[in-house]
Amino acid sequence: MKRFNIHVTGKVQGVYFRATCKAVADQLGVKGFVVNEPDGSVYIEAEGGAFALESLLEFCHEGPDRAEVEHVTYEEAPLRGFRNFEVLKKRK
Repeated sequence: MKRFNIHVTGKVQGVYFRATCKAVADQLGVKGFVVNEPDGSVYIEAEGGAFALESLLEFCHEGPDRAEVEHVTYEEAPLRGFRNFEVLKKRK
């Protein structure tokens, strides 16, 4: 198990990025959350196996149909023990 903190920039708000990200995460068994940031970017904290996290990162580089992803950065972080994957209105 690993945890990635992922930051996605570009046209990623108002294009169902968070909802699609949740569907992908649920399919992969990834736990954590996705949230829109005030600067127009999307922030994700995700925990799962190496393959699942790599697959989620692949999705982040593409996004849903209407998204225009410009940049994806991520860093590994200590596990937090998320129980599910949530779409948040603002970061806790």
